[in-house]
Amino acid sequence: MSSEVAAEPAAEGLAAGLRQRHLAMLAMGGVIGSGLFVSSSVGIRLAGPGIVLSFLLAGALAMLVMRMMAEMAAAIPSSGSFSVHAERAFGAWAGFAIGWLYWSALVVVLAVEATAAAIIVNSWLPGVRQWVLVLVFMAVLTAINFAAVSRFGEFEFWLALVKVVAIIGFLVLGVLAFFGLLPGTSFAGTANLLGNGGLLPHGWQGVGAGLLAVVFTFGGLEVLTIAAAESDDPARAVGKAVRAAVVRISVFYVGSMLVVVALLPWTSIQAGESPFAAVLAHIGIPATEQIMNVIVLFALLSTLNTNMYGAARMVFSLAQRGHAPGALTKLDRNGVPYLAVAASVLFGFVAVALNALWPDTVFLYLLNAVGSVLLIVWILVACTQLRVRRQLERTAPDSLTVRMWGFPYLTWATLAAMVAILVVMAAGSGTRIQLVSSGVLVLVLVAAGAWWQRARRREPSAEGRP
Repeated sequence: MSSEVAAEPAAEGLAAGLRQRHLAMLAMGGVIGSGLFVSSSVGIRLAGPGIVLSFLLAGALAMLVMRMMAEMAAAIPSSGSFSVHAERAFGAWAGFAIGWLYWSALVVVLAVEATAAAIIVNSWLPGVRQWVLVLVFMAVLTAINFAAVSRFGEFEFWLALVKVVAIIGFLVLGVLAFFGLLPGTSFAGTANLLGNGGLLPHGWQGVGAGLLAVVFTFGGLEVLTIAAAESDDPARAVGKAVRAAVVRISVFYVGSMLVVVALLPWTSIQAGESPFAAVLAHIGIPATEQIMNVIVLFALLSTLNTNMYGAARMVFSLAQRGHAPGALTKLDRNGVPYLAVAASVLFGFVAVALNALWPDTVFLYLLNAVGSVLLIVWILVACTQLRVRRQLERTAPDSLTVRMWGFPYLTWATLAAMVAILVVMAAGSGTRIQLVSSGVLVLVLVAAGAWWQRARRREPSAEGRP
C-alpha cells in the first residue's frame, strides 16, 4: 500500500483525528476575531444600544444557517461540505462555483489577517520589517497545517482558548463594574442604555444598519461542517458542535455588546477603535491598548490558522470531484492533503504580495470581490438544503439524524431575510460596490462551472480511455 494512504481513515481518506473539543474551538477560532474586538465599534455607532438587537438578529440568522449545514453534513459528511451538497442538489456547476467562491474568499482574507497581525507585532518590534513578520506567521501556521490533523486540532484548541478566556474575563469584569463591585466603580444603572437617544437612537433603521455591519462577523462557522469530516463520528459530532458553538458565540457577542453599551455612552465609542479597550480603560485596567493588541493578535493568528485549514480541505474536495488538479487529492502518511495545503498557502502568499504592492487598487478590488461572499454562500446553502432535504427524505431518511427546525418554513424565512440584506446592501452607496464586485465573481465562477460541467459531459468515459 502507498505511503500516501492515511491511517484511521475518515471521510474521503482523511485522518479521523479531530475530537469534539477540537471542533468546538475550530468554530471559535474561525469566528471570533478582530471583527468583534475592533470592528464592532462601527455597528455601535450605527445602532447605539440597539447593537445588542443587531447581534441577536445576526446570531439567530447564523444559527439557522448552521442548522441547515449541520443537517446536510451529518447526513453526507465531506471535507467539501456545502460545495458537495450544492453539487448533489443542482449539479456539478453549483459545487464548482460555491467551492471556488469560498476558497477565493479564504485565501484573500489570509492576506488581511497576516498583514494585520504583522502590524501589531511591528509596533512592538519596529526594527523588524513588516514583510518578515508576515513571512514568519505564514510559515509557522503552514507548518501547523502540514501536521497530523489531531496536532492541528490541539494547537488550534489552545490558540482559540486564549480568545474565549479573554471574552469570559471581559464579561466578568463588566458585570462586576456594572454593579459597582470593582474599586472606583459605582452602579451603572440604565443611564447609558436609556440616555443619548434611548435604546434605539436611530430607530429600527439603525438596528438594520447595525445588523448589516455585524452579520459578517459570524463568518467562519462554516469551517465546523468542513472539519466534521475528520472526526470519529461526523453524524453525531457535527450536530453537537454546531449547537454548542453557535450558542456560545452568540452569548459572547451579545453579552460583550451589552457590557459595552451599559458601561459607556454609545456616543463615546469611536469607529475603528476597540470598544473592549474603551471599557477596560473606563474601569481602570492599566495598559488597555497593549492588552487588546495581544488579544487581537491571538485572534488574528487563530483565524488565520483556521482559514488555512478550511481553504485546504475545500480545494482537496474540489480536486476529488474533478474541479481542480487531481494532484491536490494526495495525502501524506498522516492523512493530510499536503499539496492542497501548499496550494492554498501559495495563493495566500500571492494575496499578501498584492496587499503589500497594490493595497488600494488590485488588492482592494479582490477584497471587495469577496466582501459579500459569506452572505452569498449562506443563501446558496439555504437553497441547497431545501432540495437536499427532500432528496434525503425520499432516499435515505435514516441519515437525517440532525434536522432543520420548522422545515421548510424557517428555511424560506431565513432565505428571505438574507435576500433582504442583499437588497439593502445594493441600495447603500457604501456597500453597493462590494456587492457588485462579489456578484461579478459569482457570475464568472457560475459560468466557469457550467462550462466545466458541459466539457466533462463531452469527455469519453473513464472506462473507454486507453
